[in-house]
Amino acid sequence: MTTPTIGSLLLSSTDPARLRDWYASAFALKVDRTPGEPGYDVLDFGGFYVLIDSRDDVGGTNPEPGRVILNVDVDDARAVAGRIDDLGGRWVAELDDRDGSLFATAIDPDGNYVQFIQLSPKHRAAMAERS
Repeated sequence: MTTPTIGSLLLSSTDPARLRDWYASAFALKVDRTPGEPGYDVLDFGGFYVLIDSRDDVGGTNPEPGRVILNVDVDDARAVAGRIDDLGGRWVAELDDRDGSLFATAIDPDGNYVQFIQLSPKHRAAMAERS
């Protein structure tokens, strides 16, 4: 048996269009839609898909945003932080340089935490050596 992989995440919201637009703008992503009705808005994070939909069993904001944190590997953390600021972004942790790697944790419009990371070449090489 092959090792199972996680290929997508369903992110539900009382306002899925607002949430979709925030992620698409913050991370400069193209929005796709699954066929049929009702369909899902789909954001492709380099082969990992975030599907955005509405559900009757979620509130307007996430009461425990630290329970699941979406981690996004980016090429230009400063540009992402700038776009989030332009969207009126809120921060758990603003952009921080950690020995050449950049980390930040933003709060999306539904109160979810989303961390983005730009690893330095040095840190990428060290990770590659360990694996």
